[in-house]
Amino acid sequence: MSDIKELLQKVANGEITPEEAELKLKMQPFEDLGYAKPDCHRALRQGAAEVIYGAGKTAEQIIGISRSLTEHGQKMILITRLDAEKAAAVNAEIPLDYRAEARIGIIGGMPESKTGKIVIATGGTSDIPVAEEAAVTAEAFGNCVTRLYDVGVAGIHRLLAYSEDIMTARVIIAVAGMEGALASVIGGMADCPVIAVPTSVGYGAAFGGLTALLAMLNSCASGVSVVNIDNGFGAGYLASMINKM
Repeated sequence: MSDIKELLQKVANGEITPEEAELKLKMQPFEDLGYAKPDCHRALRQGAAEVIYGAGKTAEQIIGISRSLTEHGQKMILITRLDAEKAAAVNAEIPLDYRAEARIGIIGGMPESKTGKIVIATGGTSDIPVAEEAAVTAEAFGNCVTRLYDVGVAGIHRLLAYSEDIMTARVIIAVAGMEGALASVIGGMADCPVIAVPTSVGYGAAFGGLTALLAMLNSCASGVSVVNIDNGFGAGYLASMINKM
């Protein structure tokens, strides 16, 4: 904090410009915890604070990283791929809002105001966990989210019933496994960017989501981009960036 005060004093004295001070703050170092190096100024550089990936970390490591981020002024902390057992352990030390279906924990509470309109559609009910990861992520970053679940191409009239939602969205996330056709259909209806999320849902020839991934990458609909298999977080984060541009 003494370094920041010194920097602010230099701005006040006219020794450096506010723009120069902002650049120095963006380049401020991380905190070294040994097992992790929390990036405390990511929000200043990228517009969104650091998110903790919970898989592979112990509850104690998650608690330590969370405390470091909180001590450096981060108001809301998102923890993805967090299982129920670790969530309970974290909650015993730090109050945690755990969304089991999305496997996301939230420290500090969700933002009160939300903007824009992100539509999240799934091919089937089995795709909902990935869709919820995207939805909760988008909501945590202050976006309005509309959920359209189980509107896949096997009964395309279900999707067409929500044409107004599709056509009034600022960004759409299409989540589907099997053959992954949902993204192409939505891409042909919408005038906004579509983020396709292949899921690992499907029978043997779905190859754990590889079939859906390749189908989405080969979509003939313009304006469709693709994230990795089951990467709901990546889709929600990207949709938030687009929505707030």
